[in-house]
Amino acid sequence: MISEKDFIPSGYTHSIEKGDFKWSAPSNIALVKYWGKKDNQIPANPSISFTLNQCKTITSLSFEKKNPDGNFSFDLLFEGKPKDDFKPKIQKFFERIETYLPFLKEYHFTINTENTFPHSSGIASSASGMAALAVNLMSIEKELNPEMTEDYFNQKASFLARLGSGSACRSVKGNIVTWGNHKETEGSSDLFGIEFSGSVHTNFKNYQDTILLVDKGEKQVSSTVGHDLMHNHPYAEKRFEQAHVNLSKIKTILESGDLQEFIKIVESEALTLHAMMLTSMPYYILMKPNTLEIINRIWKFRNETNIPVCFTLDAGANVHILYPENVRDKVLELIKNELVGFCQNSQYICDEIGFGAKKL
Repeated sequence: MISEKDFIPSGYTHSIEKGDFKWSAPSNIALVKYWGKKDNQIPANPSISFTLNQCKTITSLSFEKKNPDGNFSFDLLFEGKPKDDFKPKIQKFFERIETYLPFLKEYHFTINTENTFPHSSGIASSASGMAALAVNLMSIEKELNPEMTEDYFNQKASFLARLGSGSACRSVKGNIVTWGNHKETEGSSDLFGIEFSGSVHTNFKNYQDTILLVDKGEKQVSSTVGHDLMHNHPYAEKRFEQAHVNLSKIKTILESGDLQEFIKIVESEALTLHAMMLTSMPYYILMKPNTLEIINRIWKFRNETNIPVCFTLDAGANVHILYPENVRDKVLELIKNELVGFCQNSQYICDEIGFGAKKL
């Protein structure tokens, strides 16, 4: 078993004065949801996600040796402009990962980041953002330790990303990624995400995800607070058991190509996630009336046409519509004719399965 200690470097063989890197890392959408966590961003249950292709964060990182003063030193730009309100999150991230990247206090960093999707669109940018920063930082460590293997690079990048945002560990490598200890998944770990190792049925190749932007405002309860509310939740243990069972089922489904069973698990998981919010104390609702309207229309359309289209939800009001590539035209017709009116400013984003972080 790999432990945290395996990610602490014993020393570096090379040195570097300055440089710059640029990476993109995608968002991801969980099929089996992670909700609830222990200390150090350890998930209370395993999860599995589709990596997206279009919705991503592009981050460039330039760095230069500085006088050692015992402090982290960085400037943060969002779309080229200073973004000071995000600095505390990066500061906290650096504090969490310093043990694993001991060079952090030796450099001044300039982090310039942008998203390919509208800001505060309700698409989780913390996952793509933290993953993009983690792979950039690992690029520096690879310069300091050139003999580093690609596997170690990806594993440690996922491990670091998790310490910034839990689900970010699923945005580093792979089109389908599992995170969290699961007895039927070889190599699975609470510390980092791993690529789904089974053979994926052709039904799920180029699987489509159209994201309907129902509400782009700030959520009234953040995901961090939501995770914490699972600690004394009356249904938490049953939920964690259910996630283990559903992960076993969905692994089989991804190999067999059974779309009907896929729909059952994915929609049930989405609704269970929101059921946990409805039944926590304090209780809260992140769905909006338009979220429910869209769900009902998807169900009606599916019943009438037998087209295997389904929805999933994140911890928010937006609806991800998942469907095979071969029914794309019919589903987009449904969206344009019936669903776009329930989106804020008629906005939606067409995406599909992608493959993880890329060096640019």
